[in-house]
Amino acid sequence: MSNNVTHFFGLDYHQDSIQVCVLDGEGKILINKKVPNSIGALVVLAEQYGPVTRAAVEACAGAPCLVETLRHVHGWKIEQAHAGYVARMKQSPDKSDYTDARILADLARVDYLPVVWSPPKYIRTLRDFVRHRAALVKSRTSEKLRLLALLRRNRAKSEHKRWSKDWCLWLSETYQIDEDSRWLVLEHLETILFLNGKIETIEARLKKFTADDPLIGILMKQKNIGPITAWIMRAEIADFSRFKNGKQLSNFCGLSPRNVSSGNRQATSGLIKSGAPILRCVIIEAAQRLSHGKGDESVLFNRLHHKNGKPKCVAIAAVANRWIRKLFHVINAEVRQWALAKEKETTAA
Repeated sequence: MSNNVTHFFGLDYHQDSIQVCVLDGEGKILINKKVPNSIGALVVLAEQYGPVTRAAVEACAGAPCLVETLRHVHGWKIEQAHAGYVARMKQSPDKSDYTDARILADLARVDYLPVVWSPPKYIRTLRDFVRHRAALVKSRTSEKLRLLALLRRNRAKSEHKRWSKDWCLWLSETYQIDEDSRWLVLEHLETILFLNGKIETIEARLKKFTADDPLIGILMKQKNIGPITAWIMRAEIADFSRFKNGKQLSNFCGLSPRNVSSGNRQATSGLIKSGAPILRCVIIEAAQRLSHGKGDESVLFNRLHHKNGKPKCVAIAAVANRWIRKLFHVINAEVRQWALAKEKETTAA
C-alpha cells in the first residue's frame, strides 16, 4: 500500500479481542475483522495499510492504556470517543461489533469524533487509589450503621463518647445486651477496626505517591482543602487547564443546574448528572464548610438560604458551583506562577 493513501481505523475494544474496521478516504471498507487484543496484532494489521491517518476507540476500561501505548510507542494518531455520544449518533436499535467499529472509523474519517480526554498513567493510578479508599470508607460506614442499629434494637446506651477507646471497651463488657448480640457487636467492631487500618494504609500510600506532585501542594494551600479533598480533585479533575473556563469545569463536576426551559418558561431542575460522584461529594462537603465561614461563600449562602428562603441543599449547591468556578482561575494562575518559577530555576542552574 502507498504511504500517501489515507486510512482510518475504528477499534471496538473487548477484553479478549478487538474488532478492527479500516476505511479509505472515500469511506470504503477495506477490512472489518476481529483480532486478538494485543498491541502486536494491531500493529501487524496496520502495517498492511501504511500509516494510520486517524484511529478511534470508545472510552472504556483498558482503552486508555491501549491508546497511550499506540500513541507514544507506535506513533498512532488515536483518540478515545465518548461511548454515549457514539451510540446516539448511530441511531439504530441493532448493535454488533462490526457496526460499532464501522461507525468509529467513519466518525474519525469525517472528523466528527466526540473525543474525550485520555488520562496519563499517573492519573489512572491515582484514581484507582482514591476510589479504593472511598470503597473502604463506604464499607466502614456500613459496618458502623449496622452496629449502631443493633445497639438501638437492644436499647443499649453508654455515657462514653462514641467510637472512643472507652466506648469500644464498654461494648465488650456491657450486659445491656445478651451474649449472642454482644458477639455480633464485637464482630462488627472487629471489622471496623480492620477497615480503619486499611484506610490508614491507603492514605499513607497516597501521601507517598503524591509527594512530588506540585498541584497537590497548590490545592492544599487553598482554604478548606485538606489532603483527602486534594487527592480526589487531582485524581478526577487531573489538570485544571484542560478546561476552557470555570463553567466547563463546573459542568464536569456535576455542579451546574439542569436547564428545563421551554418557550416563555425559564426554569432549572436540580444538578446535571455528570462527573464522578466522589468528586461532587467532596466539593459539596467543602461548600458546606465554606458556608459556615466568613468569606464570600458564606455571604452567598446566607443570602440564598436565610434571606431568599431557598432550601439549604440548593444554597449549598450554589456555593459549590460558585466556588469551583473561582477555584478554576485561582489554580491555573498559581500553576502558571509555579511553572515560571521552575523555569527560572532551570535557567539559573
